[in-house]
Amino acid sequence: MYSTVSGKSGTWRNWAGNVTARPAREVTPASVEELSAAVRRAAEDGLRVKAVGTGHSFTAAAATDGVLIRPQLLTGIRRIDRDNGTVTVEAGTPLKRLNLALAREGLSLTNMGDIMEQTVSGATSTGTHGTGRDSASIAAQIVGLELVSADGSVLACSEKENPEIFAAARIGIGALGVITAITFSVEPLFLLSAREEPMSFDEVTGSFDELFTENEHFEFYWFPHTGNCNTKRNNRSVGPEKPVGTVRGLYEDEFLSNGVFQAANYVGRAVPATIPSIARISSRALSARTYTDIPYKVFTSPRRVRFTEMEYAVPRAALVETLRELKAMVDRSPLRISFPVEVRTAPADDITLSTASGRDSAYIAVHMFRGTPYQAYFSAAERIFTAHEGRPHWGKVHTRDAEYFAEVYPRFGEFTALRDRLDPERRFGNDYLRRILGD
Repeated sequence: MYSTVSGKSGTWRNWAGNVTARPAREVTPASVEELSAAVRRAAEDGLRVKAVGTGHSFTAAAATDGVLIRPQLLTGIRRIDRDNGTVTVEAGTPLKRLNLALAREGLSLTNMGDIMEQTVSGATSTGTHGTGRDSASIAAQIVGLELVSADGSVLACSEKENPEIFAAARIGIGALGVITAITFSVEPLFLLSAREEPMSFDEVTGSFDELFTENEHFEFYWFPHTGNCNTKRNNRSVGPEKPVGTVRGLYEDEFLSNGVFQAANYVGRAVPATIPSIARISSRALSARTYTDIPYKVFTSPRRVRFTEMEYAVPRAALVETLRELKAMVDRSPLRISFPVEVRTAPADDITLSTASGRDSAYIAVHMFRGTPYQAYFSAAERIFTAHEGRPHWGKVHTRDAEYFAEVYPRFGEFTALRDRLDPERRFGNDYLRRILGD
C-alpha cells in the first residue's frame, strides 16, 4: 500500500507522488558488507548515496541523483534479548513485520504511530510518532543502532558506544550515514482498551488538559468546516481481549474510513463547493465504540486514501491556542478542506533533532487529498505553526530552512557539527538536507 514506485525509466517516486528522483544506479545489498562496499564504490565514483524505505515521506529526504540503496534484503530480527528487554532488527524490516514477529514472541513496542507500512529505519530517521502522555516516538525506544558511515566503516552506537552519534542518529534524516540495524527496547505483550467517540471542537479544546492527563494515549481529529471531532483514548487493560468484530471492522475501518471517504474526496476535488457538506456527513459517520486488543492492532489503522501532509510540533501548552487559530483561519477563508486535522502529543525526549527534543509537545497535522492543490492551505497553517515556534516533521511538507531550525532547536549546532565530522564531503547529502541543515 505505501510502497515506492520505480518506473521503467529508472524514476523513483514516493508514496504520495509529490517527489521523484532519477538515481544514477540502484543497489540492493544483501548484507552489511555489501552495503559498505556500495558506499565505498560511490565515493570512488563521486556519487552521493541515499537509502530509501517505503517512500512514505512527503519530503525529498531520500531523493538522490546518485546511488539509491534499497534495503528490502536487509530484513528480519537479528537477536532477541529477553533479559534486557531488547530486540535487534535489520533496518529494512517493515514495521508491520516487526509487530507481527514481536507479538508471536509475546513482546511489543511501548508506543507506535498510526500506520506500520514503513521500514524501521525510515520511520525512526524521520521521527515517526504516535501519541502518548508518558511514552514518546518510535525513535525514543531505540537503545542501540548500527550505522555505515561515509568511508564505509560500520559504527555501533549506544549510550555507551559512540554516545554522541547515538544521541543524533536515532533521528538522523539520513544525514549521518546508512542505518543497517536498530535495537529497540521492548516489553511483554500487553492489552490496550480503546474508546472512540465523537465530541465537539469546543468540548475537546476546553477540556484538553484533563483528557491528556487522564489517558495514556489521547488523540483527536477535527473536521474543518464543522465543529465536530472524533476522539480516541487508549489505555492499558487487564483484559479480556475484545477486538473489533470482523463485520464492524470491515464496515467502519475499510468501507467507511477508506472506501466511502475516498469516493467523497473525489467528489470534493471535482466540486469543492460540496466539501463542507461532505465534512459534516463524514464527521458524523462513525459512531462511538470500545474494544480491547494487543497494541499494534489498537495503535495502527489502514490508510488507503492517498494524501499530502504537513505536521508541526508545538509546545504542548500552546496546542489549544494554535488549534483555535487554525480553525479561525479556515472558517474565514475560501479554502475547502476535505481531510480532518489530526492532533497528538509526546513527552520531551533527549534526541538531538527530535520534534519533541527538550520540550513536551503536541502535534497538529493537516492533510489534502492527493492531486488537490495544497499550497494555500499549508502556507496559511504554517504561518500559524511557526508563530508558536513549531517544529515540522522531517518527513512531511514544510518550507523551513537551516536558519529557522537553528532558532527552534537548541542542539541544532551539535547535530551539524557531528555531520561535518562524519560526512565532510556530504556523501549522504541531497537538496533537501542542504536546505534544512545548511552546507
